[in-house]
Amino acid sequence: MAGSLGDIGFGYRPRAPYASDPARSRGRFYDEAESPTRTPFQRDRDRIIHSTAFRRLKHKTQVFIAHEGDHYRTRLTHSIEVAQIARALTRSLRGDEDLAEAVALVHDFGHTPFGHTGEDALDERMKNWGGFDHNAQSLRVVTRLERRYAEFDGLNLTWETLEGLVKHNGPLTDAQGRALARPVPQSVLDYNELHDLELDRFASIEAQCAAIADDIAYNTHDIDDGLRSGLLTLDMLDEVALPAGILARVRERYPDLDPVRTGHELMRRQITAMVEDVIATATANLDALKPQASGDIHAAGRAVVAFSPEMAAAEKALKTFLYARLYRHPEVIAVRESAETIVRDLFDAYFADPAVMPEGWREILAEAEDRVKARHVADFLAGMTDTYAIKEHRRLFDRTPDLG
Repeated sequence: MAGSLGDIGFGYRPRAPYASDPARSRGRFYDEAESPTRTPFQRDRDRIIHSTAFRRLKHKTQVFIAHEGDHYRTRLTHSIEVAQIARALTRSLRGDEDLAEAVALVHDFGHTPFGHTGEDALDERMKNWGGFDHNAQSLRVVTRLERRYAEFDGLNLTWETLEGLVKHNGPLTDAQGRALARPVPQSVLDYNELHDLELDRFASIEAQCAAIADDIAYNTHDIDDGLRSGLLTLDMLDEVALPAGILARVRERYPDLDPVRTGHELMRRQITAMVEDVIATATANLDALKPQASGDIHAAGRAVVAFSPEMAAAEKALKTFLYARLYRHPEVIAVRESAETIVRDLFDAYFADPAVMPEGWREILAEAEDRVKARHVADFLAGMTDTYAIKEHRRLFDRTPDLG
C-alpha cells in the first residue's frame, strides 16, 4: 500500500491550494446572482437533490429489480453511498467536499430503467442516431431536460460540477480533439461547443474522488446485495483475494459470528481498506506532483486519485468475480432479458406512434424527422423508473414479461 496515513488526521482541514475554490468558480452557463448563504457548489448540490431526476433514482435498478426486495440497493441509495465515500476522500485530501458530493449525487442521472440492461437495449435501438450513453444522458438531464426554472432549462449547474460529471472517469479526447477510448457522444460535443468543458484534460480532484468512490461503493455493496439474494455465499468469496483476506481476519477474531454480521463486517472493513488505500496513494501522488493550483490537477496527465497497484489488481479481480458469479448469474440474466424486451418494445411503440406517449411528450413529434424523434423517445424512456416502464408496457401491450 502506497504512502502513509500517519499525518492524515481527522476533522476540519483547510482547503488545499489545488482544490476547486467555490469563490473562483468559472460560473454557470446562464448568469445568476450569487447566494449570500451558500457557495456555488452547495447550491449545485441542493439543486441536484431537489430535482425530479434525483427522486426517480429511488425506483431505478442497481443490480436487482426493485420489487425483488425492499433492502436491495437502488440508484438512489447507491448515489448516497457514493457521496458519503466521496466526501470522506475529499476531506482527507483537502478538496471541496460540496463539489465532490454534487458530482457523486448527479453521476447516475442518465441511467435508464433496469440498469445497464436498459442502457444496452436503448443503445441498440439508437444505433442509427448516435447511440445511447448514460453519462451523456446525465448531461442532457441537467442542461436541458429538467424544466423547473423560469429563466432556463436544466439546473444551470456550475462549470466545475458539469466538468466533473462529464469527465469524472478521465479525459474524453486528446489535445487535438480526437476521441480516446470511444467516440464522444454527440450531445457532449454539442454542449461543449457552447460551454467548453476542456474534454482533453483531467477533472478536478473532487470529481476524481467521486469517480473512485463509485468503484468502492458498488464493488462492496454489490457483494452485500449478492449475499442477501443468496446468489453469493461467504464461502464463494474465499476465491477472491481482497474479501478472502478480510473474511479470514473477521473469522479469526469472531469465530462464532453469524453469517449476516460476518457479511457486514466484511463490507465495512473492505470499504475502509479501499478508502485508506486511495488516500495513501493520492497523498503520495500529490507529494510528487506538488500542485499549487487546481489547474495543476487538470494538467497532471494522469489521475491523481487512484488505487495503489496492489489494490488496483485486487479490485480488478473482484470485478471479474462479480461479473462471473453475480452480474452474469443465470437468474439475473433471465430477468435482464425480460427487462430488455420491455425497453425495446416501448421504444418501438413510441417511435412508431408518438401519439401513444403521454401529454407533454407527444406534441412536438408530429412532424419531427426520425433523428429528432428517436432522441426524444430515448429521453423519455431513459427518465423512466423500473416501475413506470413496467406500467407503460402493460398499458400498451397485451403481455408484459414477468420480472419476478
